[in-house]
Amino acid sequence: MKVPNERVLHHVKQWLSHGDEDLHLAVQVMTLQGKEEPPYRLIAYHTQQCAEKYLKAYLVYCGVDFPYTHNISILLELCSEHATWTAELQDAEQLTLYSITTRYPGEDEEVTESEAKRAIDLAQQVREQVRTALKQLGVDLPQ
Repeated sequence: MKVPNERVLHHVKQWLSHGDEDLHLAVQVMTLQGKEEPPYRLIAYHTQQCAEKYLKAYLVYCGVDFPYTHNISILLELCSEHATWTAELQDAEQLTLYSITTRYPGEDEEVTESEAKRAIDLAQQVREQVRTALKQLGVDLPQ
């Protein structure tokens, strides 16, 4: 694989940064202390966004023109043309549900605390797998 130029690497890092913000927000909201329970549907939504942005960052690195989609399955399939690690992330496909059903009234389904925790775990798995893959390709990433 040809090493991308600085502009592409900058774009990859932007996608990763935005994904990190989504995951950070989800984790922070999950740990809120108070009388009301956290909005688990929003936690789940932001974990889906994290996974989506991380997979898209990898596709940007690979020079893949990906479609406008929130579907984790499609993104994993596209990544699988350039990587073998995608098989380890098949459970992350569950996050796709949260891209729509958590955002719109009438479409929303309740997300439980355990589902929100699982969503955070899945997003963290995607994050770690993509970061590891990019580092192995020589991309210098901050911790």
